[in-house]
Amino acid sequence: MKEELVKKAYEIAKERYAAVGVDVDKVLDTLQNIQISMHCWQTDDVVGFEPKAGALSGGIQTTGNYPGKARNIDEVRKDLEFAMSLLPAKQRINLHEIYGDFKGKFVDRDQCTIDLFKSWMEWADELGVKLDFNSSSFSHPKSGNLSLSNPDKGIRDFWIEHTKRCRQIAEEIGKHQGDTCYMNLWVHDGSKDITLNRMKYRELFNDSLDQIFAVKYDHMKTGLESKVFGIGLEHYTVGSNEFCMGYATKHQTYLTIDTGHYHPTEVAADKVSSALLFVPGLILHVSRPIRWDSDHVTLMDDSTTELFQELVRCDALDRTAIALDYFDASINRIGAYVIGTRAAQKSLLRALLEPLAMLRKYEAEGKGFQRLALLEEEKALPWNAVWDMFCLKNDVPVGEEFIGDIEKYEAEVTSKRN
Repeated sequence: MKEELVKKAYEIAKERYAAVGVDVDKVLDTLQNIQISMHCWQTDDVVGFEPKAGALSGGIQTTGNYPGKARNIDEVRKDLEFAMSLLPAKQRINLHEIYGDFKGKFVDRDQCTIDLFKSWMEWADELGVKLDFNSSSFSHPKSGNLSLSNPDKGIRDFWIEHTKRCRQIAEEIGKHQGDTCYMNLWVHDGSKDITLNRMKYRELFNDSLDQIFAVKYDHMKTGLESKVFGIGLEHYTVGSNEFCMGYATKHQTYLTIDTGHYHPTEVAADKVSSALLFVPGLILHVSRPIRWDSDHVTLMDDSTTELFQELVRCDALDRTAIALDYFDASINRIGAYVIGTRAAQKSLLRALLEPLAMLRKYEAEGKGFQRLALLEEEKALPWNAVWDMFCLKNDVPVGEEFIGDIEKYEAEVTSKRN
């Protein structure tokens, strides 16, 4: 009965959208081919698999201690597989360097190689998914407050070598999977209180990046990610928005827009069109900041919907790699994956369903009332009926049905982890 209701609602939705010039079948074809990169670090609270892993540091933290987090690489993969089974379309998996398959052997970060990720590539091949990558400058004895901008040449060279190797790893992953591997480059570098050496640290960071980007690759893209501040590093951040935008523009790297990495009154969506005029492409890290970069689970809220609307309006989907980046340890972690990924997909769907041709016609004709009226009325169009059909076509739970599936997985799997 429910399947028939979904199909009936979809046919009505198709007619409603056709009346404002939107081809719903074409929209679903487009959405089917958009891959969202799911971050592996939600499974275990950004712990990773290094044999000597220490406490989380470097301006970030997780909150909460919900039972059942993944304790090893097999549990991480099992949780990811289950989460993906509840999501329509194909996703990607985003790895940090600290999630290498170390097999109990300590390999310091300036010695990492593709060998640590061969089993990840084999796993991804079996599932038919692609991998993305990140360098990891936090939670390490040499992290401190400064990594790539550290005046200590030995420490700075250590992190330069680490990041160079991460780009090499991403290149090998991209070559192996026959699809670009998108690598994010973010460092926590900053100061808790007033510093008199803003320029000095940025000069060092600039020099480090020049060394890192000296080698060009064909199968990977590197995005440079800015931040406003980190926990314990509130006063000054070396890799500010202005620095990263300037460097990415000058050197034509990708720019990473993390939705939590701006001042509370800034709108991440407004940055898309400006950035795309000057950089070759974007990586998005989508989370939900509450007052600060708190990495709450992504929801289909106004800011997320507006971000994806801007991507569609700029015709930039083929120049943008979309990833999630949050780590909520206060709720069921698989539930957090499913809520956040579905929210991103719903926001993308709503963006693709926008009657853009008609809206642009009104704008070109100077019909401000008509444009605003249609923008308001399209919010009430039956996008949810289209979403339900998208889930049905992909043979995944429709509506809230996934709640029971996750509860069952918790009872049978994660609740048994100490």
